[in-house]
Amino acid sequence: MKGSLVEAAEGLQEIVEAHADKAEQNRRLPKRLVQALRDANLMRMGVPSVYNGPEADPITMVKSIEALAAADGAAAWCAMIASTTSLMSLFMEPEFAEPIYSDPKVITGGAFAPNGKAQSVDGGWRVAGRWQWGSGCQHCQYILGGTTTDEGEFHLMFFDAGDVTIHDTWYSSGLRGSGSHDYSVDGAFVPRGRSVQPFLGRRQVDCPLAMFPNFTLLAACVSSVSLGIARHAIDELTELGQQKKPMLSSTTISQSGWAQAELAKAEALLRSAQAFLHHELHEAWQTTLAGSRVDVNQRARIRLAGVNAAESAARSVEIVYTLGGGTAVYETSPLQRCLRDTRVATQHMQISPRNYERLGQIFFGQEGDTSTL
Repeated sequence: MKGSLVEAAEGLQEIVEAHADKAEQNRRLPKRLVQALRDANLMRMGVPSVYNGPEADPITMVKSIEALAAADGAAAWCAMIASTTSLMSLFMEPEFAEPIYSDPKVITGGAFAPNGKAQSVDGGWRVAGRWQWGSGCQHCQYILGGTTTDEGEFHLMFFDAGDVTIHDTWYSSGLRGSGSHDYSVDGAFVPRGRSVQPFLGRRQVDCPLAMFPNFTLLAACVSSVSLGIARHAIDELTELGQQKKPMLSSTTISQSGWAQAELAKAEALLRSAQAFLHHELHEAWQTTLAGSRVDVNQRARIRLAGVNAAESAARSVEIVYTLGGGTAVYETSPLQRCLRDTRVATQHMQISPRNYERLGQIFFGQEGDTSTL
């Protein structure tokens, strides 16, 4: 099943691309597309086999997300968020995880930010709070939100979608189809046990995926969206360049020496960034399979590869966008959408350029906060 996830993602590229315009216009994924992604297990790649999930390894996850993003970044972003959220099934008590994650039709999403306050009540908590970046929240049955309990503990709470208010805030420059609206709860009841504390690492499932560092995998998956978008942009330019003749030119883009050199640079940026990320993930996964802990230096290298992937992908898209000339400036141009999407993706805190400073500290051997690395 793991290998077939990449094949499934590639097999859905046509339907993903066909729904991209509608997703962009409506600022959410169309229901038919959500169903197709769900039925292919691409919204729950982190669910372990004990709950009848695909229990995908890190390389399978990123390759599947890249394949989706090569058709549309927003669809890949939603699959990425849902699948990385599904990794919480590894931390939740089986009594509560099983009824949620053993159902292949259930999609979960949400945000880690501790913007909620949870008051302890009989049998659970009453929660109030508001969060940003609720990607795909319109198609989730459970929506997560980070909270601080009245005992001062961090808990990631699972809210019933019916208890969540979605605010129409996602008027963005890129990744518009991801529907990453604000959302809130006011007095929502969460049963004690239907929450997780991922920072404590209390894993409830015995499998290699549960031993792999969660935030490290999240960063890798976020950056894989950018890699797929860049592949989309390069492929679009390659096709466009066969026919388009720039104004006042008697030859096509593909016949221009300057364009040929620039396209080669874009391809090198993308492939080298992709290779770096895949290599570091593979090495860390082998460490996990050997029964050892992925150490701080390995985690830092994966995070560096993720930051570099997002930045390199954005630069490669900028190159081919420029080569596209006037055609690329219209909203109907895939190159224009790819440019906007990659720039929005780089703002995610997991792969933001701000991470370079923290990573440099680690490479210098200096102490720092590595809890979310």
